[in-house]
Amino acid sequence: MTTTALSHWQNWSGYVSANPQKMLRPADQPALQELIREAPAPLRFVGSGHSFTPLVASSGSIIDLSAFAGLVDHNADEMTATIGAATRLSDLMKLLQGIGQGLPNMGDIDKQTIAGALGTATHGTGITLGAYHTQLQAMTFVDGRGEVREFIQGRDDDMIHATGVTLGAFGALTRITMKNVPGYRLRRQRRPIPVAEMLDNLEALMSAHRTTEFFVIPYSDHALYVSSDLSDQPPSARPEEEDEDGLDTLKALRNWLSWFPWLRRKLIGSALAKVPLEDYVQDWLNVYVTDRRTRFNEMEYHLPFEAGASALRELIKMAETQFPNVYFPLEVRAVAADDFWLSPFYQRPTCSIAVHHLAGENPQPYFHAAEAIFRRYDGRPHWGKMHNLNASDFARLYPRWQDAMEVRRSMDPAGRFLSPYLQQLLSA
Repeated sequence: MTTTALSHWQNWSGYVSANPQKMLRPADQPALQELIREAPAPLRFVGSGHSFTPLVASSGSIIDLSAFAGLVDHNADEMTATIGAATRLSDLMKLLQGIGQGLPNMGDIDKQTIAGALGTATHGTGITLGAYHTQLQAMTFVDGRGEVREFIQGRDDDMIHATGVTLGAFGALTRITMKNVPGYRLRRQRRPIPVAEMLDNLEALMSAHRTTEFFVIPYSDHALYVSSDLSDQPPSARPEEEDEDGLDTLKALRNWLSWFPWLRRKLIGSALAKVPLEDYVQDWLNVYVTDRRTRFNEMEYHLPFEAGASALRELIKMAETQFPNVYFPLEVRAVAADDFWLSPFYQRPTCSIAVHHLAGENPQPYFHAAEAIFRRYDGRPHWGKMHNLNASDFARLYPRWQDAMEVRRSMDPAGRFLSPYLQQLLSA
């Protein structure tokens, strides 16, 4: 076991910080079991720190599980891979490609560990595609007593459904087995589309391709429509990413023209209407991820799919009439329903809508206004992104909430993993 000299921790955006008594890095499972029994509580687990909520923050111990990473085993016939839960997605992609497997879907950021992605129900987009946790075949935890618990699909289905979206609250997740697919190629396309056309045809457009997402540009009347489909064509060059340059331009126009929305709209809309079609074919691991260098804070809610267009109309109007400082695009995705008890996609097809704000600027006024709209449409927040809900809200939003909390208490009867934030989140 290693105890670091660090006494301060902060997340990727710098918005969340903590001053724990100890930062601990166990070298193996016995060391992890010992510290879970003995380290100062509350015990919280850290991956890449890419969440925007205080899931990691603790005044007790923050536990770095980076020793539990890498490929453990795989089965080529069943298309499964067993991996250390602290494996970063950027490494996982390469490991799977090396054994002829691929993730069925991904989000556009690969900085997270797979444990962090599972812990927060992180997802990609695709109306028929589920989030990462829907690939789970087996999970290994060290629980609040320091005991090893293994759950296997087909034998422990309820436990996998209860703990698959972990929040780091059921125990230290050390190993998982995932059901993957054979490696594949994707044809990715991107083109501008009028916002009115998108809103009027959201379901048809979302259903037209294997994966689809929209980036709605405030003050432009346009969105970028991004899609991908399976392809057997040879790879072609992926164009250089210009997202960061585009974001810098939107910020500059915000700074110069925030009080001249008509001119801002004209300039952005004219530029977007001329954006050329992006169209290329690449192996799956070279398609999903985008380099996000600009630091931001984010709120994302998951709405019943049929509510997506109506909520978007309200959000766009709210942003453009009340918040001239907003320039980040609204991100719109679709996620298939699943049966995981703490999944925001539990038993309902979902339209996910995310709003962003530059790190270092106060996001709260904009996010509060957006959250009021999300909540009117029965939205469930992304577990790793900013929100203001508590346990009583979740008990209403999640049909299996109380069942999941009973399982949590059985795995951590002394509340070793419950920070004040987790208490607010989980204890009605």
